[in-house]
Amino acid sequence: MTNTVISSAKKEVIIGFDRPFCVIGERINPTGRKKLAAEMKAGDFSTVEADTIAQVQAGAHMLDVNAGIPLADEPKILADTIKLVQSLVDVPLAIDSSIVEALEAGLEVYQGKALLNSVTGEEERLEVILPMVKKYGCAVVGISNDETGISEDPDVRYEVAKKIVERAADYGIPKEDIVIDPLVMPIGALGAAGRGALSLIRRLREELKVNTTCGASNISFGLPNRHQLNQAFLSMAAGAGMTSAILNPLHEPEMVGLMGADVINGVDKDCTTWIRKFREPVAESEEGRGARGGRGERRRRRVA
Repeated sequence: MTNTVISSAKKEVIIGFDRPFCVIGERINPTGRKKLAAEMKAGDFSTVEADTIAQVQAGAHMLDVNAGIPLADEPKILADTIKLVQSLVDVPLAIDSSIVEALEAGLEVYQGKALLNSVTGEEERLEVILPMVKKYGCAVVGISNDETGISEDPDVRYEVAKKIVERAADYGIPKEDIVIDPLVMPIGALGAAGRGALSLIRRLREELKVNTTCGASNISFGLPNRHQLNQAFLSMAAGAGMTSAILNPLHEPEMVGLMGADVINGVDKDCTTWIRKFREPVAESEEGRGARGGRGERRRRRVA
């Protein structure tokens, strides 16, 4: 079994085939959030603080941290955000940026073993990111696109993933430290996106033997009732072998779907997490009545 170990200074998370599905919280990301972007650019991290705590309380096992703000000092903001988040919670982080300098700035201040998000199959990107992964001893998300773009053909995306794994091996990076993003397409635009993604996830697990992740909401882009559609996809993806995803843990349908998938896949041992979450507590008055009723019944049997 392939286990990808990610850690903070205090806590270790294992993404693996026989492990519960790993939820990576997506909320610390200013993309599409104008208010958050303006706050972070101005050095106001109040929303970051609130989102950090809320996501962990909602069940996130890791947090993705992104500081992609136009015309801002992204390396500094990302490093400052990582230091703040690590002071608030003990879960490991994914350091997320398309800018190499920002990724390195984040790795320099990170305490533990991070998940670097990300490297693609593009030669230029591989030659820059993989030495950084080796230098800092982190794990990395490999995204299944290259110089030709994102192929609609799952077989082409598989070959890109294989290339990333093979090139990483050249740098002494084991496949355990690579988490492949198969690039889930919007099913509203591409009707075969769901079947293609599930087929690719199975191949990545069975043939390439790597852990996988995705942006969970990509599948439902442009469609109504997105949370329920995301829930269905995530449950099926977990059944096909996906081991983690980047999503909003505050959305209950997705989280319930993944918890149910853990039960069905047998990785929620004895259904412990499911029972802890959903078992209805017995009211104290009912417990008392039950106990008194039981004693009375025993007395009646003795009299008889």
